[in-house]
Amino acid sequence: MSLYPKELSWLAFNERVLQEAADSRVPIIERVHFLGIFSNNADEFFSVRVAEVRRKVADACNKQQRRAAEALFADIQQKVVEQQTLFDSINLEVRRELAKKHMMLIEEEQITTKEKEWLKRFFHSDIKRYLVPLLIGESTSITDIVNEDSTYFFVELMHQGHASYAAVELPRDRLPRFIKLPFKYEKRNKRIVLLDSVITLCLEELFDGIVPFDTVRAHEFKLTRDAEYRLSHDIEHSVLELMEEGIRQREQAEAVRLVYDGDMPQSMLDFLVDNTQMAPNDSLVAGGRYRNTRDFVSFPNWGRKSYQHPPVQALNHPVFMAHRNVFAAIASQDILLYYPYHRFEQLTELVRQAAYDPAVRSINICLYRVASNSQIIESLVDAARNGKKVTVMVELQARFDEEANIEWAKFLTQEGVRVIFGIQGLKVHAKLILITRKEDQGIKRYCHIGTGNFNEKTARIYTDFSLFTADDEINADVERVFQYLEKPYQVPTFTHLLVSPVSTRTGLMALIEGEIEAAERGKKAEIFLKINNLVDEGLIHALERASQAGVSVRAIVRGMCCLRPGVKGISDNIEVRSIVDRFLEHARVFCFHNHGDPRTYISSADWYGRNLDQRVEVSAPLNSPAIAAQVKDILEIQWRDNTKARIIDASQSNTYQPRGNRKKVRSQMLIYDYLKQAGGTA
Repeated sequence: MSLYPKELSWLAFNERVLQEAADSRVPIIERVHFLGIFSNNADEFFSVRVAEVRRKVADACNKQQRRAAEALFADIQQKVVEQQTLFDSINLEVRRELAKKHMMLIEEEQITTKEKEWLKRFFHSDIKRYLVPLLIGESTSITDIVNEDSTYFFVELMHQGHASYAAVELPRDRLPRFIKLPFKYEKRNKRIVLLDSVITLCLEELFDGIVPFDTVRAHEFKLTRDAEYRLSHDIEHSVLELMEEGIRQREQAEAVRLVYDGDMPQSMLDFLVDNTQMAPNDSLVAGGRYRNTRDFVSFPNWGRKSYQHPPVQALNHPVFMAHRNVFAAIASQDILLYYPYHRFEQLTELVRQAAYDPAVRSINICLYRVASNSQIIESLVDAARNGKKVTVMVELQARFDEEANIEWAKFLTQEGVRVIFGIQGLKVHAKLILITRKEDQGIKRYCHIGTGNFNEKTARIYTDFSLFTADDEINADVERVFQYLEKPYQVPTFTHLLVSPVSTRTGLMALIEGEIEAAERGKKAEIFLKINNLVDEGLIHALERASQAGVSVRAIVRGMCCLRPGVKGISDNIEVRSIVDRFLEHARVFCFHNHGDPRTYISSADWYGRNLDQRVEVSAPLNSPAIAAQVKDILEIQWRDNTKARIIDASQSNTYQPRGNRKKVRSQMLIYDYLKQAGGTA
């Protein structure tokens, strides 16, 4: 049976995000934010997924491959247009609901004379200095002069019957996108104007006296470029130099999507398309007046607190609270944190204490994405200043974080930290910390293995597990991972961890085969997964064979799912659900019944070919029965969700899990109560 195309499955996931924006039960400001998340996701989808399909069309070896790629591209185009239409409808509905809550997002034609006078003064005092029109001649390539994913006004200036054109960038990174007008109105209304509207209102004043015109009109557009880059392997250049070259390639990459105001006149659109050199296999997407609606993610709440989700006060883990320092706590037993329900500061505290603990000898850590104001990095620098041996593996190819990671690598090196860049051709996506400490019995190792990044910002909204352990055998494996990163020509054997690209695929296959064998012998056999993406063909076919053997397979998949569940004779025993709610489900967990001796792993890896074969990923067994049972309880709570769970069927129709006459279960809220009852304290 053919797999469900991963690109269409990704669009089905983004449709689930759009469902949250459409859901009237969701607080109104959160609905606005979901519109922004949908838009941000769509931008990344085109720069990564669609760009890949576009390359498949161009690089096809034969007519059959080309036709398949073109058919997929057409299916993507159709779905994107459907979702854009749905987005525009939901956007209008959300804006109407905002108005009912006394937050009115107004258009230019709704601005009063008094408001116009204030906005024109604001334009001259705060906005105009950031605007430099790019004049477009007949030989100008718009693609070469505009920035990736910035919003531009495409301006037509008519003078004596002749049209000239310019592009004006919206300075959304320098100024707030949403401007609350400083006037008191009846019924406590807040009238809010987009930065775009202020510029449109004053556009003539930008050109007056500089470029001759009789009339001016403008419509917004945005280009999305191919996010792929190809690194050379010139040995005369450092890794940093090669990565900087790659980022420059992205800045000059071909456009793969043009999103434009659907009211743009055809003559303007024709000129724009011609001068962006869009190919037939590129995407032209008409939409509403405003582009870059991803900024809706940061739409302020100028109304009541109830217009947003109430804050969740993160919990302290009882074991950390029962000991004088983090090392005593970890030495006493394995500890598992689950963010954002648990405080991420308990992880940063590990690195902070290690930075000045006289007994600590070394710190090794893998960094993939970190916060812009990272306490982890500050502590690593402090550790180096305190004479600790600090080694930081910085992944320079973390997509869209490359520039930030290059700067972090330079900063850490300047501060005396030893920085390494991993293995050529393999991204390092593992979430590891290894600390050695001189104790009475000799050198003792402490480690962290997680499912998410060391990022204080995302830890507030992503669900992720963190395992802290002093287990000698686990930590010996972690040490071998760091050795492998520095000496990849010496491939180690891992005793307990599953490590990509060395042993994850074979280890998972062996665990699935174990369940198949048990089922064929008439024994109980179960697999329960929680992952972001289920894409790998080999593992999917293994799950289908497991289903056919009688293994019960359940999966909670947030994003792409290429497996088609519930197909008679192929995947009858497989059920898949997806949860989209206020927190982004990011943790990866693999549970196997294992002949009555359950094996549960947390992992940095999704079931995706790249995670298994082209990255360094780590999956760790939960050897503590109590912790493994707790994780299984959490998964069972999520499986019972009948509020935010969608059923992933063979056609990915995104039907909500029916509630029937059962009690309402919203798993993300119940998990907080569960962990609090387990001893967590706010």
